[in-house]
Amino acid sequence: MLEELSLLHTTTLQELTHANSLDELETIRVKTLGKKGTLTQILRGLGQMEPTARSVLGTRANLFKEEFAAALGMRTEQLKQTQLAKRLEREWLDISLPGRPRSVGTLHPVTRCQNEIIAIFTAMGFPPASGPEVESDWHNFEALNIPPDHPAREMHDTFYLPPGPDGNKRVLRTHTSPVQIRVMEGQQPPLRAIAPGRVFRCDSDLTHTPMFHQVEGFMVDEGVHFGHLKGLLESFLMHFFARPLPVRFRPSFFPFTEPSAEVDMGCLFCDGQGCRVCKKTGWLEVLGCGLIHPNVLANVGIDRERYSGFAFGMGVERLAMLKYGFGDLRALFENDVRFLARHG
Repeated sequence: MLEELSLLHTTTLQELTHANSLDELETIRVKTLGKKGTLTQILRGLGQMEPTARSVLGTRANLFKEEFAAALGMRTEQLKQTQLAKRLEREWLDISLPGRPRSVGTLHPVTRCQNEIIAIFTAMGFPPASGPEVESDWHNFEALNIPPDHPAREMHDTFYLPPGPDGNKRVLRTHTSPVQIRVMEGQQPPLRAIAPGRVFRCDSDLTHTPMFHQVEGFMVDEGVHFGHLKGLLESFLMHFFARPLPVRFRPSFFPFTEPSAEVDMGCLFCDGQGCRVCKKTGWLEVLGCGLIHPNVLANVGIDRERYSGFAFGMGVERLAMLKYGFGDLRALFENDVRFLARHG
């Protein structure tokens, strides 16, 4: 048994020295110390030997087991270092090369402008409200003082849809003013809100697209007058463009407001001196507004003798064009990443 142990000691240590992979080492380990390994069988047989012989063989077997474990660990570490060196040589990186830049997305200019408009008016006490984009003819036109035969309907190039299940006419909303009607229906003043969202009209050129974004705003209460509207819009424009601007109100016509006005501000590009953008006038048109027509208040059940209100509406794309200084509205919807990165 001592001779067998001595032979096992010599051959096993030689095998460990010549092993060239971790798999070979594992095979040697199992063959030596596994459940059916050679050294394991020798240790199991000690119980059947005489005490003197068992003591000698047991001592040598345990010494061999410790020596084998140490040699196995050393050879394992050597092979791991060799594998790592080969991998580093195969997968080396030139850290002097410039890194690969990652493109970082930004908010779309329209989204940024709309969020800023909402934030400004919310800070002024006008919470956002929403409504459906497929609207009834009543909410989009008639409740806003635009009856079927009213010539003002010709001002809206409308997308008409098949009637709804209830037989009522339906359209893609041409403005966000229907949200004003929905907020006022069934409620009594004081009321105030803004209505940001998409609107749709059959139009497409440098300054018009079939789909665009508007922000409608309104307030109804006792004693509301044009001065309140004027102060609100002047404050909004100053905050949105981050600079004091001259503002003027030109008489205009909208069927849902009376009196009505177009709002102009001093040209941002020439400081009112006259340039190509403002057509040499020194003014830029930015939004429409007016006092809510008494008929609109009556249509939603609000006492028009007691209450008054104002409303205003603006195109988000129009404001984005002025804020970022580009001339073609369609560029906002062409998804040219160079344009969006420049204005994002």
